[in-house]
Amino acid sequence: MTALDRRSPRGQLTLATARKLDVSLRPLVDPRALKPRIVHFGLGAFHRAHQAVYTEAAAMRTGEPWGITVVAPRSEATVTALRAQDCLYSVTERRPGGPRTRVVGAIVDALRMRRDVDKVDGLLAAPATTVVTLTVTEKAYHRRSGTTDLDTAAPEIAADLAAGVRDLRTVVGRLAGGLAARYRAHGAPISVVSCDNAAANGAVLRGVVRGFVAASSWPDRSDVLAWLDNSVAFPSSVVDRIVPATTGEDERAASAALGLRDGMPVVGEPYRQWILEDCFAAARPRWELDGALLVPDVAPYQLMKLRLLNGSHSALAYLGLAAGYGTIREVMHTRWGERFVRSFCAEVARTLPAGGPDAEAYVEDLVPRFRNPAMRHLLRQIGSDGSLKLPERWFGALRESATPAPLLELALAGWVNATRPDDLGPVFGTTDPLAEPLARCWYDRPDPVDLVGRLLRLAGAADLAERTDLAKSVAARLPALRAGRVEF
Repeated sequence: MTALDRRSPRGQLTLATARKLDVSLRPLVDPRALKPRIVHFGLGAFHRAHQAVYTEAAAMRTGEPWGITVVAPRSEATVTALRAQDCLYSVTERRPGGPRTRVVGAIVDALRMRRDVDKVDGLLAAPATTVVTLTVTEKAYHRRSGTTDLDTAAPEIAADLAAGVRDLRTVVGRLAGGLAARYRAHGAPISVVSCDNAAANGAVLRGVVRGFVAASSWPDRSDVLAWLDNSVAFPSSVVDRIVPATTGEDERAASAALGLRDGMPVVGEPYRQWILEDCFAAARPRWELDGALLVPDVAPYQLMKLRLLNGSHSALAYLGLAAGYGTIREVMHTRWGERFVRSFCAEVARTLPAGGPDAEAYVEDLVPRFRNPAMRHLLRQIGSDGSLKLPERWFGALRESATPAPLLELALAGWVNATRPDDLGPVFGTTDPLAEPLARCWYDRPDPVDLVGRLLRLAGAADLAERTDLAKSVAARLPALRAGRVEF
């Protein structure tokens, strides 16, 4: 028997054991009373700490049985672990004054996208299913850079277009195939909501799904496209909550708080926000009862969040890694961390459209969130996939800056520095789908200004690469960062 077993005599978290928890630790609703009315692609920590929490609260407040079936595109281990707990798990809010843990019961089933294909398609076609949500990261959309068009030449998409409907491997292909099955069965309306960090994510999702159908060999593809246009809504959304990767320490702490073993806990900051475009085609949970905002246009909120929160987060990641730090909270407790965030956001806020949300108030909330001593958000996690993230977080602001942007240039130098290769990949342990071509830019020891241009072109910013003044300014900052100094 392990030490954890001795602390947790009641065993594993399940429906049966959760009934014996203190009421403050139990789910807000009885999971057995919920019905599978939402399909969610992506079984990561963020969904379980964000959309599932809002959905459980909506079900509790209205008495409507909104249950979520989660679909894991790849990881079968997470499905197995969640099923072992009857799809229950805990969320711990990392508050400065101490953690707060409780069990969430919004998820009613967990499926593997390929092995459970019949169940997945059956749920997408079921009339009772009226909402689909996604948290699958930017790269799973397989769109052409800077557009809402599907990249049909991407190897995974090309393979799906050549495969039978049961053998689809991408989320885009599986979603398109499931929606087509819904059209053929009865054509009831449905809403499909992207919850990934991308500008105009609803339009992007609509574009890649339509692109897959249009490129398919399905005899009724024209009819499916017409149905998508008339009966399927793709609302854009903005999601906001810092949810670090769960550690073994987090698992032990959650299990101790419950007195039950929880193998699927998630942790997050107390703050959370969800802004949705109010254009749904069918019934949905009343998420607004738990604080979500339904607005005619999410674009101003989305742009502010991408450029201020996500933009400064990425900047702190690359600069902090260069300076030898591991987490956001460590950087924020340096002499320069908070000053950088405030200055960076003030510089970037000048590129936001007038009349939008209050950027100054947003930054006042942002600083204590980043400084939260209870959070441990890894810089290498935030800094991964930079070639996909930075076009929306930084490049637009660089293009639109009417005045010099020295802090954006410093941040860009941080990213350039982080693409340096070592024997195992990028020097700071980040990952990137373009890691190899980015590394090749360094191999022949090019002139630093030329190096910056090469890297920008790979990241889809050929226009910025042509700005010699920008490349020179970025290159001039590299020696200090290589020496571990952040100077501004």
